[in-house]
Amino acid sequence: MNSIKYLIYSILLSALFFVSCAQITDDSSITVDQLREKMSADTNLVILDVRTPAELEDKSLGHIDGVLNIPVQELEARLSELEKYKNDEIYVICRSGRRSAAATNILLKNEFKAINVEGGMIQYRATENKDE
Repeated sequence: MNSIKYLIYSILLSALFFVSCAQITDDSSITVDQLREKMSADTNLVILDVRTPAELEDKSLGHIDGVLNIPVQELEARLSELEKYKNDEIYVICRSGRRSAAATNILLKNEFKAINVEGGMIQYRATENKDE
């Protein structure tokens, strides 16, 4: 009987965890192609790269010029640095899209207009010359 209760409890806890982690909606994520369109239309676009500074300097993926950089591990402690962008959309990018998804959730919970860039810099670099 205890094993059944434990199993039910585990299933409920797992379901609660997955529902609470599913904060990002279609409205709060875009593709790298959509980001490029927005960048060409708005030179003042706010882009937050949540990788470490060393990753931004790495030549393999590099970074987008003009990005803000706050590593996801430091984001909650440094939210005040983004306060002036509270009314702007903040496009969040990382290496592959996982950390930026977590960072987007942090920003959304703190009432920022955050949008995750799906696929991150890997996808950004992989598709940068496709129209040529």
